[in-house]
Amino acid sequence: MLDLITGESLGKITYALAALVGFVMAFGGFALFKGILPKDQGRKFAHNGALSEGKPRGAGIILISSFVFSTILLVKLDLELIIYIVLIFASMITGYLDDAARKPWGELKKGLLDLIISLGGAYTFYHYNSSDITIATLGIDIHIPSVLFVILAAALIWGSINVTNCTDGVDGLCGTVSIISIFSALVLIHKNAYNKNFELVIIIMLAAMGAYLWFNCSPSKILMGDAGSRAIGVMLALAFLKTGSPIMFIPCAIILIIDGGLGLLKLSAIRFLKIKGFMKNIRTPIHDHLRKNKGWSDTQTVFRLAILQAVSCGFFVAIAIK
Repeated sequence: MLDLITGESLGKITYALAALVGFVMAFGGFALFKGILPKDQGRKFAHNGALSEGKPRGAGIILISSFVFSTILLVKLDLELIIYIVLIFASMITGYLDDAARKPWGELKKGLLDLIISLGGAYTFYHYNSSDITIATLGIDIHIPSVLFVILAAALIWGSINVTNCTDGVDGLCGTVSIISIFSALVLIHKNAYNKNFELVIIIMLAAMGAYLWFNCSPSKILMGDAGSRAIGVMLALAFLKTGSPIMFIPCAIILIIDGGLGLLKLSAIRFLKIKGFMKNIRTPIHDHLRKNKGWSDTQTVFRLAILQAVSCGFFVAIAIK
């Protein structure tokens, strides 16, 4: 009977086991430990921000801890993967400490910590892979000088951390859109640059995030906080670096980029460039503009943005793997 189990069948069983363990581990963690999480104090400047007051916040510590434990249990780790997991865990820890702090950390402190993590991830990827990339939709290969590659890869990771973090403001939004984006990276990795161990890492993360959405769908019972959103941002960027075509991050995470990125752009233009009236009629993050200015409900906001993200991912991934 064992002779009938082919390598392909064994691979499928391994993927299924990774998904099951990742989901069960995270689901059990949320069910058992959500009561000891710090309570959200409400979001003063967010639309309907007061509704989150009193809810367990910082659930990312359970999400990422479950992901790390499941990964160690199921995946054959090499030094490259170990460094990635450490960086994801470190991003979670910094986010959780911010979530649990009585006074939120300053933007400079968080930005510098994100930069350290981003440079670590970028250099690790370059060291174990290469600085050659492919524009998948055009089939063009490009060699990027090593120093420039590390800078650009670090910018990708840093940007991913922050746009993902900014998108976390509506029940189910950040988790849903991030799952769609990370899954598209998984498809690209499997089709174009097969890497079983890293695929297992992604599957475990997706399953754990699915468990989180069980508790975070509207009306939410828990909030991931910076502990979850920042770590997911690291995972998202690393996944697209592993596709060999990191430029695919743009169309496959376009909703995250628009929703969170425009807020960063507006803040930078006003604070650093002193452009006082920049985007004055647009509320950021965009999900707040859609709810406050356009009258969308939370459910409409999540579903419509998720649909747009899925369409963009499907279109560009289909072209990339033609």
